[in-house]
Amino acid sequence: MIVGEQKPLEEILSLLGNARRVLVAGCGTCVTVCFAGGEKEAAILASALRMKSQLEGRPMEVDEVTVQRQCEWEYIDPLAERLKDYNVVLSLACGIGVQAMNERFPDVITLPGLNTTFLGLPEEHGVWVERCQACGDCILGVTFGICPIARCSKQLLNGPCGGSQNGVCEVNPDIPCAWQLIWERAIKFGQVERLLEVQPPKNWSRSRDGGPRKIVREDLRLPESE
Repeated sequence: MIVGEQKPLEEILSLLGNARRVLVAGCGTCVTVCFAGGEKEAAILASALRMKSQLEGRPMEVDEVTVQRQCEWEYIDPLAERLKDYNVVLSLACGIGVQAMNERFPDVITLPGLNTTFLGLPEEHGVWVERCQACGDCILGVTFGICPIARCSKQLLNGPCGGSQNGVCEVNPDIPCAWQLIWERAIKFGQVERLLEVQPPKNWSRSRDGGPRKIVREDLRLPESE
């Protein structure tokens, strides 16, 4: 899932500037799960903005709405007419949702209310940890389901650096050594010899080095209308 966290209220107010009619737009998927931008968070932020603007003597009319996903046209298209009533949309979606709103509705500015942080999982209640960097060339099949790109501080492809102690990373004692975890998995499955195979340099061209990425599935595309 995409994990994000809400920007500080003062930063949000600075972004909004002199806007008088603001629509806080929540997103009902990833950011709802991480309690950063769902319906509840949108309502709380809208209320905070109203109170803060009143206290500062510059009343701001703030409403809120939540859609299932801001990253897909079919879910945000129903907002078209409503957006005509607002100066600014404050999106509580990830950065993809913010850009989707700006692309679909170019006549109204959509601002980010969140910082999009990483792709991760809820390790425990209230704790989210990074697990993937979406590098475009997955090697989890080689490393027994442990990602050294996201979980090794040095992104090593061929074994540990030698700096870890007692199974934790030398960079931060709160980070388990990814290669220690990989080694333990290899032992568990009786395939240690696989780790003796030297992995070639990673194909970073499938990551961000080649610019914005795009996937096209011709078998799923709809025929162009006549």
